[in-house]
Amino acid sequence: MVFVSVGTQKQQFSRIFEMVEKSKLLKDDKIVAQTGNTIFKSDNIEMIPSLDTNKFNEYIKKADFVICHGGVGTIFNALENNKKILVVPRLAKYNEHINDHQLEIAEELDKEGYIITYKEGKDFDYYIKLLKEFTPKKYIHDENFLDILRKQI
Repeated sequence: MVFVSVGTQKQQFSRIFEMVEKSKLLKDDKIVAQTGNTIFKSDNIEMIPSLDTNKFNEYIKKADFVICHGGVGTIFNALENNKKILVVPRLAKYNEHINDHQLEIAEELDKEGYIITYKEGKDFDYYIKLLKEFTPKKYIHDENFLDILRKQI
């Protein structure tokens, strides 16, 4: 099962769902998505606007891997559950967020080997293939690492 999460920001983030929907490498996977305020119709993705914390955590735990926005809550929840993560940052140029801090966070975590960051404009299935073969660095809650990340932000 693939879990997709886009957070609860008021801005739409249909770009991520369009890529997941068109992916040839995900066509045989069960896909469940927490959509927040994003409106997107799909015959292939189970779209759930809102999940309570327990249900959200349950989907993270069940997932083979997670595809998500660059929100630190989602990312660190998945890291703490030892999940492979593909982050598709929300971008200001598409009015998906007010700035590009999600891209900055994702790039730092990618550089450290914890996640894979989708590079805008590239072939999405290339990243799905990478994700399926990816062995993430094991995340251990570390205040020093979090301090470094805070400085990057």
